[in-house]
Amino acid sequence: MTMHRRPLGGGRTMAAVAGVVILIGCVLPWWQLEQPGGGGLPPLSGNGLEASGILALLAGVATLLLVALPYAVGDRPTPIDRWEAYAFLAVVGWVGLGWRVIDLFGLGAFRFVDPLDVVTNGPGLWVTGIGLVILSRAAFVMTREPHYR
Repeated sequence: MTMHRRPLGGGRTMAAVAGVVILIGCVLPWWQLEQPGGGGLPPLSGNGLEASGILALLAGVATLLLVALPYAVGDRPTPIDRWEAYAFLAVVGWVGLGWRVIDLFGLGAFRFVDPLDVVTNGPGLWVTGIGLVILSRAAFVMTREPHYR
């Protein structure tokens, strides 16, 4: 008995990588602020597991689940496994990231040293953004791939 599974494809491979990168970025610190007055208190910090950053985390988890879905249901085609679903997840992730960046501007988490230099104290914000860029590109690549029915 042989099983004929549909190939993963370049777009879905990129989406899986993007999901992992987004999850890593959400766990890493996104921002850090020194407490006013110091006094030996530890700095305030946060990551993608708070406020609207959770939308980016959910987009990463849902992307990994969506990549695994066709293999979980067997040889039957799944109508949700299309490029539109991945594009929707990318939009949700971008909305969460953008909303959180706007919130962080209000907190003063960004320091402007030079007019063209923005300094944040956490790599997670940038790693999550890179993951969302990869997910957006994956959705575009999937528009060019054949759809199996």
